[in-house]
Amino acid sequence: MYEPIRTQSVHSLAAQRWSKRSLHRSREEELDIRLTGHLTALLTVTDELRALAPSRSLDDAADRLAALVTTLRGATPLRATPSTGHATPARIMALHQRAHQLSGQALVVASAAKDTAGEALTAERLQAHAEALGIAD
Repeated sequence: MYEPIRTQSVHSLAAQRWSKRSLHRSREEELDIRLTGHLTALLTVTDELRALAPSRSLDDAADRLAALVTTLRGATPLRATPSTGHATPARIMALHQRAHQLSGQALVVASAAKDTAGEALTAERLQAHAEALGIAD
């Protein structure tokens, strides 16, 4: 016959430690974290586009994205230096496609978070990148 286990298992001890830490965030905090991540990624792609195909609208979009990330995060976002690749049409279209995708993801999260400033900015960027891709309505 088997001897009954008289000590607590490692799993139950770990569960007790986790419950004491109370690492749970609210839904609003989680959405803000996700939105900040999507906006920061969109800012990075926008900076890359600005380096390859400079325009006043991209400069304005980058400034507005940085301001929104600063508001959500409480600190200015770290911005990478754009790569020094060639500005081929295929590369620019790939960046617009990535920015369009990130704008859509950020729009969904901003809508869920009921962040009107985020919704407006991401919808605007979604439309701008759709026009650059030739898929605008």
